[in-house]
Amino acid sequence: MIERWNRDQVLALAPDASSKKAAQGVSSPGKWSGCGVTADAVWGECKGSGSKPYRACVDLSEPAYRCNCPSRKFPCKHALGLLLLWSADGVPAAEEPADWVAEWLEGRRGRAAKAAEAGTARAARAAEPGPADGRRAAQREQRVTAGLSDLERWLADQVRQGIAKSRRHDQWDELVKRLIDAQAPGVAGSLSRLGAALDGDDWPARLLSEYALLHLLCVAHRSLPLRVGGGSEVRSDARDGEEVRGEAAPVGLLEKVRDRIGFPMTKEEVLARGTVRDLWDVLGRRDEEHDRLIARRVWLRGRATGRAALVLSFAPVGQALDASLVTGTTIDADLAFFPGSAPLRAVVAARHDTVRHDPAHRDPAHDDLAHRDPGRHGDVRDGPAPHDVARDRGAMAGPPPGLTVEQALDEVAEALAGDPWLDSWPLVLEGVTPAGSGSRLLAGPSGGLPLHPSAGTPWRLVATSGGHPLTVAAEWTPRGLRPLTTWDEEGRVIVL
Repeated sequence: MIERWNRDQVLALAPDASSKKAAQGVSSPGKWSGCGVTADAVWGECKGSGSKPYRACVDLSEPAYRCNCPSRKFPCKHALGLLLLWSADGVPAAEEPADWVAEWLEGRRGRAAKAAEAGTARAARAAEPGPADGRRAAQREQRVTAGLSDLERWLADQVRQGIAKSRRHDQWDELVKRLIDAQAPGVAGSLSRLGAALDGDDWPARLLSEYALLHLLCVAHRSLPLRVGGGSEVRSDARDGEEVRGEAAPVGLLEKVRDRIGFPMTKEEVLARGTVRDLWDVLGRRDEEHDRLIARRVWLRGRATGRAALVLSFAPVGQALDASLVTGTTIDADLAFFPGSAPLRAVVAARHDTVRHDPAHRDPAHDDLAHRDPGRHGDVRDGPAPHDVARDRGAMAGPPPGLTVEQALDEVAEALAGDPWLDSWPLVLEGVTPAGSGSRLLAGPSGGLPLHPSAGTPWRLVATSGGHPLTVAAEWTPRGLRPLTTWDEEGRVIVL
C-alpha cells in the first residue's frame, strides 16, 4: 500500500488557488459514496448538480487522474476532493477495484505498452539519419553561427556605449526575433528574460552579469568545437583567423553549450543514453509563466547516488501540466539525463512498484548498479543500492538525507564549474533554522544562506521550526534560496 499523502501534498497538486478552495468544498464524507482504495488506486462517486454522481479515480502509482465531470482542469476538484478524503483516512480499503476503475487501469497499462513500442520504433528511425537530415543540420549550424555572431557584436556595442540608457524592457525585442529566425531558441529565451534583471537598485550589476554570460555562451559556441578531443591543440578560429590554444575541451561542456543555445534532443535520444535507477525523493516544484507558457520545474534527489535531477514540463496557460510527481514522496524510478558537463535535467524513463520491500526478497536489478551513469563529473558516488536505502516505506518516511551549509556551497560550486550558465540547483539542508532580519536567512552551525527576495518572510517555515533546527529542501539561485519543502518533528511533509 502506498503511504497515504497528507493534506499539504494533495493541495500542492491543485492547478490553481480556486481549485484548492473548490476541492476542500467537496472533500466531506457526506459528498461521497462507493469509495474504496487498493494498493495503487483510490476511487469514489461524488454528488454533483445532476442526477448522476461524478465518478473520480486516481492511479496512485503515477499518479494519474480520471473524472467524468466537464471540468477542463487537471486534476479537477473532484479528484482533489477524493484525495483529501483519502488523506484524512476517510476511504475504506478494498480487496479489488470497482469494475469501472479496473477497466480504466487496464486501459492505461495497454496504452503505456503501445507508447513504449512506438518510442522504440522512433528511436530506431532516429538512429539512421538520411542525407536530408545531414543537410538540414548543416544549414541550422550556419544559421546559429550567424545569429550568435550578431549577438556578440550587439553585446560589444552595449558595453562600448554604456548601459545608462538600457533600462528599457523592449530594447532587445528585434534581436530576439533574429535569434529565433536563426534557430537559437535557448539564447532567444535568455535574452527575452533580461527584463527581470532591470528591477531593483542593483540592476546595472545584474544586467552586466547577464550580458557576460551571454557573451561567454557565444565564445564557447565559437571555440569549443575546435578543442573537443584528447590532448592539447592549436587550431585556427574560423571567424577571425585567431588561434585557439590550450587543453582540449570536454565533450560534455560542448553538449551543455548546444543545449543552452537550443539545439533539440528528443526524448528517445535521451533515453538511448542510458538510465540511472535510484530511490528519488521529490523535493518540490515551482511553476513559472513566460510568454503565455507555463514551465513546471520538479526537483528530485537520489538517495543512493546523491544526484540532483530536474524534470521539466510545459503547457499553455489554462491547460494541464504534468502532476505525476508528488512533493514529499519517494519513487523507485529510472531517470535518463540530458547530456552535459553537469547533467541536471532528466526524464522519468520508468517507475517501479517497489515502494514497499520485502526483506526476504532481493531484487537483482537493485543489486546490479553497473548500468548507472556516472555522477555529475564522471564519478559514481559511493552509496548503497536503492534496495538497501530503504527496505520498506517506513525506512523512507521523513526527510531525505541533507547537507550542511558548507557542503551545499561546495556542491553548488562544483555544479557551476561544470555549467557556468546554471541558474538553479536543488539542495537539501539539514539542521538549519530561519534567522536574521525578517527570518531571511537559513542558518546552520557552519554558516547561513540568504533567501531569494521573492520569498518574503517565510512564516510557515518559521512556525514549523519554532526555533528548532529543520531539514529544508530549497532551490538555489544566484539571488538566494527559494524554500520548497520542510518536514516537522514527526516527519510530516510541509509544502512551503
